[in-house]
Amino acid sequence: MATFIVLLGPPGVGKGTQAKILAETTKLAHVSSGDLFRENLKNQTELGKLAKSFMDKGELVPDDVTISMIRERISRPDCEAGAILDGFPRTPTQADALEKMLAEFASEVNAVPYITADESVLVERTGGRWTCREHGHIYHEKFSPPQKTGVCDFDGSELYQRDDDKVETVTKRIRVYLEQTMPLVEYYRKCGKLLEIDGAQPVEQVTRVLLSALNK
Repeated sequence: MATFIVLLGPPGVGKGTQAKILAETTKLAHVSSGDLFRENLKNQTELGKLAKSFMDKGELVPDDVTISMIRERISRPDCEAGAILDGFPRTPTQADALEKMLAEFASEVNAVPYITADESVLVERTGGRWTCREHGHIYHEKFSPPQKTGVCDFDGSELYQRDDDKVETVTKRIRVYLEQTMPLVEYYRKCGKLLEIDGAQPVEQVTRVLLSALNK
């Protein structure tokens, strides 16, 4: 039977990094809902056009359209053994729809790793990024500061902070994610599929704990 893993985690917890490592280690396809949307919109598929019709009106894309994209994606040969789902589901309703859809493939969600960290850790990691105006080199106040404050090491151009890298914006994004995701976390906890992983540890340690939890 194919293996399906739903990966959850707030901004700044390193979910994207762990998804790539997990895909390489397990040889399962990494299916990012964001990438899937971009692919369908770019290639102007029927589903992409349908999604765009809602987006153009400023409406949310209905769950059945997203599920259809996921269904098409996991029907491809590289998902024969299963997939790591990243960015979907986002709500218990979507989780129910996903289970029904996977049942068509005689499969189910096997495990849901939830990588977490204190809000202060997430804000510290995600906020404080600065970008150079000339070529977009990225620095971080704490983790990779420039040699001279406010100046790019490579081209001497001014460093500026994008709105979405400011601490206030980052804090809001993290809080919104946590509020919106809590019902889904509880849904999978009740199903006995949730694996809580401490994302405040170094990347290698998170990977070790994650793989160990999945092997069990």
